Amino acid sequence: MNIDSSEIIKQCHLFNGVTTTDLHLLLSILRIRKFNKGEVLFEDGAEAEGFYIVASGKVKVYKLSPDGKERILHMVQPGNSFAEAAIFDDGRYPAFAETLDTSTLLFFPKREFINLLHQHSQLAINIIAGLSRFLRQFTVQIEDLSFRDVPARLARYLLSLDGEQNISLLLPISKTQLASNLGTTSETLSRTFRKLSDDEVIHVHGKKIEILDADRLSSLAESYKEI
Repeated sequence: MNIDSSEIIKQCHLFNGVTTTDLHLLLSILRIRKFNKGEVLFEDGAEAEGFYIVASGKVKVYKLSPDGKERILHMVQPGNSFAEAAIFDDGRYPAFAETLDTSTLLFFPKREFINLLHQHSQLAINIIAGLSRFLRQFTVQIEDLSFRDVPARLARYLLSLDGEQNISLLLPISKTQLASNLGTTSETLSRTFRKLSDDEVIHVHGKKIEILDADRLSSLAESYKEI
């Protein structure tokens, strides 16, 4: 597979509005790395060597509880970056990262990238804006876990994929991974899918989801659990 690194960088939210000169500078330091499915890219607490943009494939970023339970923080799709925050602060990766498919990644080494930030202010502004977007995403995630029950979280997730009426969706991850991402168990997620199917809000066939009633799904997504 041919990788157009320039186009991938320009599509990444971190580098919105980069100049041609800045793009050439980024290309001069990046390294293209290829990984098989299931490879751990880095571990929680390891010294950060740099950050990545997914060119092809898919990566999950996750934490492990003391008893080994996995909690997915986010799924990184092509064109998106991850681990950029780790090159700042204490310089350690705050989570694990693992490929979910055979993947090609653009890797930006920490030292070379920070040198570019010192020399080119627009890059620094872009990465601050990108990190702010991630902070907002985590704020929403915390709100969902705190104030919304599993059906509402699932509804919000489905609508985030594409919430148009009578649309067919294909889950980009397994239901086990989705359960972790939503902060629940596989059994609870299965019951929730079954309940929404029985109520004719959605139709489920494996990983294919058909939205039957977009209005009811939207209402459910905006509901809050009773406390």
